[in-house]
Amino acid sequence: MPPASLTAVVLAGGRATRMGGADKGLREFRGRPLAAQICEAIAPQVAEVLISANRNHAEYRAFGCAVIEDELSGSLGPLAGMHAALRAAAYPWLLTLPCDSPFVRPDYAARMLEAARAQNAQLAVAHDGMRAQPVHMLLHRELTADLENFLREGGRKIDQWHARHNCATADFSGETRMFLNANTPEEWAEMEKME
Repeated sequence: MPPASLTAVVLAGGRATRMGGADKGLREFRGRPLAAQICEAIAPQVAEVLISANRNHAEYRAFGCAVIEDELSGSLGPLAGMHAALRAAAYPWLLTLPCDSPFVRPDYAARMLEAARAQNAQLAVAHDGMRAQPVHMLLHRELTADLENFLREGGRKIDQWHARHNCATADFSGETRMFLNANTPEEWAEMEKME
């Protein structure tokens, strides 16, 4: 299966409490909304790009992608966005990206899919050589029901859900820049200075 036979979702549904509640995906990064840049970076690698957002839908639709929102109520975190994306995706594999990590590698989709196939897994998680990066994952739609059950049972932690499955590791050692994100104004300013 070529990488293009994937759906990607940019996860922009968080409340961004450490950023004063600002919608991080709409915040400008080097002059343009961050989520728009991430959508553009991932689009050549996949067949479909979705944006998971629970507010400001019109602004996100302006980026040219379908916008979805959590189907399960209660601000359940990124797993709820992934669950909604699995249900909306046109393709069986879903690639996830947070809306605040702008340095998307051009081979992200291919490497994630290669790891899942090589390790015969329906779930793959990126690893930067020091630790797993749980919001950077590839998951198959056959996991949708299990993910919904996990959320309805009160589960919220991504790594706890991973532990329920054969979870492949995609090696991104030496690629730590890809996983940088900004949770405070100070971190944002530092990230904007990077080459």
